[in-house]
Amino acid sequence: MAKSPKISKTNAVRFLDQQNVTYQLFEYEVTDGKIDGVSVAQKIGQPVEKVFKTLVATTGPGKVFVFLVPVAQELNLKAAAKAAGAKKIEMLPVKDLLGLTGYVRGGCSPLGMKKLFPTFIDDSAKELNTMIVSAGKIGMQIHLKPRDLVACTLGTYVALT
Repeated sequence: MAKSPKISKTNAVRFLDQQNVTYQLFEYEVTDGKIDGVSVAQKIGQPVEKVFKTLVATTGPGKVFVFLVPVAQELNLKAAAKAAGAKKIEMLPVKDLLGLTGYVRGGCSPLGMKKLFPTFIDDSAKELNTMIVSAGKIGMQIHLKPRDLVACTLGTYVALT
């Protein structure tokens, strides 16, 4: 009997297992270099409205925030700053991402980061039965219920696009 290939567990997957959250993993090919969210949605056969990208922003030293928006949308920085209770917010430099979150650009999950940062999820997720976020590495996505994501990240729904 042949064994199925073992899926490597990321911090995000281990975290969901610890929380007893039901999820499904999607893996996709990355050798073509198309790892943008819209391409990922197509590769895993899911509507772009269900696939969310994880963006990390800062209002200054030590003030880090996580935002989840549909992959085909752009984060409204004014809405993000308002959600964070700040006048201004900017995207975290890519060079700082791994050190702060434990994840790389293109594989950043809102789950299982080195530290639990304030997390804001675009309110469009409230209308979904399930949603998809990065599993913590390029080539892998997690399919789960929005309420489970909110519970695991202590997230808040906000209009972000």
